Amino acid sequence: MHPALTVVLARLEQSRAALREAIARVPPHQRDQPPASDRWSVAGVLEHLALVDERSTGILGSKIAEARAALPPEEGEPALLPPNLEAMLTDRTERRQAPPPLHPSGLRCEEAWARAQASRAAFVDLITAADGLALSRVIHEHQRFGALNVYQWAGFLAAHESRHAEQLLEIASQLDRDQAGAAPPRA
Repeated sequence: MHPALTVVLARLEQSRAALREAIARVPPHQRDQPPASDRWSVAGVLEHLALVDERSTGILGSKIAEARAALPPEEGEPALLPPNLEAMLTDRTERRQAPPPLHPSGLRCEEAWARAQASRAAFVDLITAADGLALSRVIHEHQRFGALNVYQWAGFLAAHESRHAEQLLEIASQLDRDQAGAAPPRA
């Protein structure tokens, strides 16, 4: 396996592990409920992540398929996601609005998690099947972050997921605060 692919696969697994840990911080009976009217629930966040992975897999899959016959073997050390872009992606101080096609539709948490797992597996299968090809030459433009190669897109997905894992930790903290501030039951 090409070293760049090994790096991005490890980063994807790391972000997924952090996501699992963040989900576990929210009690199962609260995962389908948004913490506020203008916020997504855990289920909504998971569905959004699945939608982003599905869209990325579809676009990059088409680009890899189109270029496959002409792609030479990967040589050298291809560019990965730059640290400054990763920091920008994971920074939760600035609230961002996802475009409407990437908004959750209301799946329940179990369904959203299954979809997130399936979409991530499809993305990993896509890039693993293209191992050895010059994936650094397969470029797709992100509307905000510019031209990214396949390795950078994988890093983008990992950083995006890390951002949302932090969001789930914020949801867990808010629910903890709400629970602590609840009035005791009357006798």
